[in-house]
Amino acid sequence: MWIDLLALMWMPFLMCLVLTGIHAYLGFHVIAREVVFVDIALAQIAALGATAAFLFGYELETWESYAAGLGFTVLGALVLALTRSRTRQVSHEAVIGVVYAVSSAGAVLLADRTPHGAEHLRGMLVGSILSVQGSEVLKVAVLYALIGLFHWLCRRPFFLISTDPDRAYREAWRVRVWDFFFYASFGVVVTSSVRIAGVLLVFSYLIVPALAGILLARGIGARLAVGWAFGTGVSIVAMVASAALDLPTGATVVCAFGLSLLGLGLARRVGALG
Repeated sequence: MWIDLLALMWMPFLMCLVLTGIHAYLGFHVIAREVVFVDIALAQIAALGATAAFLFGYELETWESYAAGLGFTVLGALVLALTRSRTRQVSHEAVIGVVYAVSSAGAVLLADRTPHGAEHLRGMLVGSILSVQGSEVLKVAVLYALIGLFHWLCRRPFFLISTDPDRAYREAWRVRVWDFFFYASFGVVVTSSVRIAGVLLVFSYLIVPALAGILLARGIGARLAVGWAFGTGVSIVAMVASAALDLPTGATVVCAFGLSLLGLGLARRVGALG
């Protein structure tokens, strides 16, 4: 029995490790920029693009659907980059909320015109990580490695704009241009991840490991290491619980992340009081 369960859960677990690797890193940028919900907004834009492709007869698994989602996401990245201002008269998070709401409404309107539109939207929300194949894990891992390389090459402007935007403006960096590169590459990751894992699981991998790293360590390298270790550990526990208790894998991982972060916060509070 356990051998069968291991064979079933092995590929989803590897995919979770891939998701941890890229999303824990991006999560630090998202939290530093105070745009926590940009992941959900870009994911919803990708869903809008995929729904538009579905309206024209392209299933979620086709490359046409992926291209439509990616195209919409790049346009969303352009909107997010152009709406950033130095004075911040309007919160960027408010703009992200509007983008999310409009994208969600647009996806609902398009889905209403298609047969099985509700099932399509549900698939974008919860994903299908349990059915992931080895070839898909490999393709996504290679794609994310390329995105990681791009971010390493652009690490100076990306980290400067995330952590000290005023200095970036003073040093005459073209902040909106670099923002577009950041959000476009982020959108590539989100478009790929959401098709596999769904919006909720992707959001959890983006935010929770990064928060754990921030709470437990200082310095970028140490926080990344803690985030990756935390994401891996929670993934292992959640996968075992999902298999042992016959629970939906994606929802189990999301709840495990929430409970783990809650436990970590309580432990720190008790330690501080002690």
